[in-house]
Amino acid sequence: MKTPKHILVIRLSAMGDVAMTVPVLSAFTQQHPNVKITFLTREFFSPFFRDLKNVTVYSIDLKGKHKGVFGLYKLSKELKKLQIDAVADLHNVLRTKILKAFFFGIPFVQINKGRAEKKALISGKVFKQLKSTHERYADVFKVLGLPIDLTKPTFSEKISLPKKMLSITGEKTKKWIGIAPFATYKSKMYPLEAMQIVIEALSKKHTIFLFGGKQDIPELQRLERNSNVINLAGQLSLNEELDVISNLDVMLSMDSGNAHLAAMLGKKAVTIWGVTHPFAGFYPFNQPENYALLADRKQYPLIPTSIYGNKFPEGYENAAKSISTQKIIDLINTIL
Repeated sequence: MKTPKHILVIRLSAMGDVAMTVPVLSAFTQQHPNVKITFLTREFFSPFFRDLKNVTVYSIDLKGKHKGVFGLYKLSKELKKLQIDAVADLHNVLRTKILKAFFFGIPFVQINKGRAEKKALISGKVFKQLKSTHERYADVFKVLGLPIDLTKPTFSEKISLPKKMLSITGEKTKKWIGIAPFATYKSKMYPLEAMQIVIEALSKKHTIFLFGGKQDIPELQRLERNSNVINLAGQLSLNEELDVISNLDVMLSMDSGNAHLAAMLGKKAVTIWGVTHPFAGFYPFNQPENYALLADRKQYPLIPTSIYGNKFPEGYENAAKSISTQKIIDLINTIL
């Protein structure tokens, strides 16, 4: 196969999965500077790629003009006009399988998600580290004749915050800790009453920024009990949130998207794991193993109960509570 000069890369969702493509593409653009990338994803995720050379985001409109099979056909015609040489499908779902049919004659390599290995992991048949999602992404480019070395990463410089944002964050006079206490499933979350203890301890010496969506504002307000705790939910655009994250000293997150946002910017990311486990391959990029705080498997031996945290036996919904507040506080203070 002739080495492509223009690759269409596809990853439509979710936030963490799209964020995990960034370190891979960063290494790719440095190691293959003559190859152009068009990245197909949701418009909302465009800021992730703002610092990557030779990467252009092409927005997919799944609720409008690209909806359904006919919409995907229209999308394929739009994309072909860009003179794509090959497609790296980092998603491998029904939509991208349909797109593959429309790209007949163009090399179209799809990610091997390792579904059988992951099924064995959550069934309890094996308990071992599986290939990381970052490695699986890199494997797709390797098939296209463009291998990627992920062992020497470089990251963007931190952003100088403008006055408008400093009016929200304040000047940096202490260490900045980001805390993102929410996840898609409650089984992946640390109990908020326990997180309150962590926040109160850490905010005595450091500035805490709380991250979440607009729907999380009421619950986050309960955690915002002193002037060293600043709730950013609903106040900033995604671009602005990334600017703040680039200035953090450490991010504390669940097994969720915010951990991957911090990692893609080269920040230290401490993660709390409930019914999921890093062995499934979704550990944030370039983080030491001890930055993962795991639920007690002696108490909850069936962990991981699922890959995404959506399935678990009765009594496992509070597995993350088996991680002591002091363990979290001590780890973050050690890192700082």
